[in-house]
Amino acid sequence: MLTKPKFKICRRLGPGVYDKCQTAKFSATTGKNAMAGARRPKALSEYGTQLVEKQKIRFSYGISERQLSNYVKKAIERKGTNSAEDLYHGLESRLDNAVYRMGLAPSRRAARQMVSHGHFVVNGKRVTIPSYELHTGDVVKIREGSKPKKIFSNIAENLKEYSSPVWVNFDISKMEGHIMDKPKNTESFIDLNAVLEFYSR
Repeated sequence: MLTKPKFKICRRLGPGVYDKCQTAKFSATTGKNAMAGARRPKALSEYGTQLVEKQKIRFSYGISERQLSNYVKKAIERKGTNSAEDLYHGLESRLDNAVYRMGLAPSRRAARQMVSHGHFVVNGKRVTIPSYELHTGDVVKIREGSKPKKIFSNIAENLKEYSSPVWVNFDISKMEGHIMDKPKNTESFIDLNAVLEFYSR
């Protein structure tokens, strides 16, 4: 889906878009470019700022324009709730994102491929749809036939130093994860209200 190098996207939208851009190497490279006399970017208009925030979400979660529009529509249609929180909840509750948040994949893109290849079972049912919506109490297991595969060979080692968000956890002894609660927005990288305003124009 992505046609531009991730490095250029990170430079344009910020390092929070991809995990690989949140490194010392990326920071050092961008710092050198700044010191080399790169032109200072023009101040963005309100519309431009909203557009950037929209693109941040699209690239970060790896979703299409139509998918993001649908998430926004659902969030706005829920009466009596915080639309920004509902939007975040919809994005974070995707199965591919939950797999990523549990620490089972190095990136959302990798998690999406793992889900598409049928490596996970949700509440006893094999699911191959990355956008599948999870709810509190759902159980996500690695499929029995997938456990011996190479992509899961180092899970125990990888999870030793990994700290998952409080709304998900993964029991390495049972090779299953649980959705403990609704996702809580702790992201400072994305301005969800700006995205909602973009689509309400």
